[in-house]
Amino acid sequence: MIVDRRKFLKTAAVAGVVGAVAGNARLDWAAESAPGSFDFVFFTDTHIEPELNAPTGCEMCFGKIAGLKPEFAVMGGDHVYDALGVDGARAGTVFDLYKKTQLALEMPIHNVIGNHDVFGILTKSGVAPSDPAYGKKMYEDRMGKTYYSFDHKGYHFVVLDSIQPTEDRMWEARVDEKQVSWLAEDLKSAGARTPVIVIVHVPLVTAFATWAADRMRTGDKYDTLSVANAPQVIGAFEGHNVIAVLQGHTHVNEIVDYKNTKYITSGAVCGNWWHGPRMGFAEGFTVVSLREGKINTRYETYGFKSVDPREKF
Repeated sequence: MIVDRRKFLKTAAVAGVVGAVAGNARLDWAAESAPGSFDFVFFTDTHIEPELNAPTGCEMCFGKIAGLKPEFAVMGGDHVYDALGVDGARAGTVFDLYKKTQLALEMPIHNVIGNHDVFGILTKSGVAPSDPAYGKKMYEDRMGKTYYSFDHKGYHFVVLDSIQPTEDRMWEARVDEKQVSWLAEDLKSAGARTPVIVIVHVPLVTAFATWAADRMRTGDKYDTLSVANAPQVIGAFEGHNVIAVLQGHTHVNEIVDYKNTKYITSGAVCGNWWHGPRMGFAEGFTVVSLREGKINTRYETYGFKSVDPREKF
């Protein structure tokens, strides 16, 4: 077989170019899939209400967050104070107030449901379970899904719903079975290497719950300080690169390292429910810095002064 040398060289050159393009494409794909570097803000427990100068406090906080120019914000739950034990008029008022005040952030926001965001489930509310906004429906209509996931620059974010109303018109901190099954499938889709950040209102792991157990015993029938089935939820993390869990609810700042995951609980925007600092933790929020798959955080305050300072454990 006689080979045309000129044709062979031309074909080889084209093949080389194609190979180079393919190689660059692979490099580009690898660069796109590698975890990037950026900041976002985690703020929680605004507990907004018309009283106690809370709207001004939220505006101050949101203004400082906006000035930092993070890529987005995550709101960790308890947007309002309160929807649990009030009628529809009051619940609508505080949700409307939150939505109006949130506009000051001027950035994408991902919401997490908190216990005070669930409408009318306490008997004292006077709300019937047949009310179309009862339970989580009001939150879903105004704020969105109660659990979901999203991706950003090579990181996978999972938002969980830790609030489960009970048949006797109370609530328990728990991630229900349907959600645990969804979590396992969601993490499977994310893969083993992708850095994952989980966000939940009631903590999965907290040192505060252990330290405060004796002082905070209230005779509650259900677990409300930490997630009752936390071992089951954490079990779903096995085999995945869960670098952090962001948590709220307790209004204190703490970080617990457990099985290569940082459980980061943030102080509250409202501090001590708008009555000053909570156990020494001033009103504030957490800045999260992600750098090539690694996480660091810092707590920022914003200078709010309560009109009615009080001590509260």
